Amino acid sequence: MSLFYCGYYGRICPTVGKCVHNNLDLRRDAVIIYRLKIGHSRLTHSYLLSGDDHPTCTKCDAVLTVKHTLLDCPELRDVRLKYFTASSLKDIFEIVDNRFIIDFIKDAHFYHQL
Repeated sequence: MSLFYCGYYGRICPTVGKCVHNNLDLRRDAVIIYRLKIGHSRLTHSYLLSGDDHPTCTKCDAVLTVKHTLLDCPELRDVRLKYFTASSLKDIFEIVDNRFIIDFIKDAHFYHQL
């Protein structure tokens, strides 16, 4: 039996081929979850390369961060409650199923911006 390194959380997969991680079928969804976990995404950090000002939330005008989107934005409260309740980013990524996080991101219209 051949083993190879998948790269996701240092996980070793027993066969070469499609690896499904974190209950996600699409690689794009897995990439978004990893970006959210490290707190860096194209939406929140592209300003560093472009020389623009730090982005602000179009819904409430606060500084746009992953934490703000997932926990703090008052305008996303109702959408957030449809998918999860959590008091910290740690709780979100340890307790909430990744599919619910992805569904929230899609419903909040951030999926293609991350």
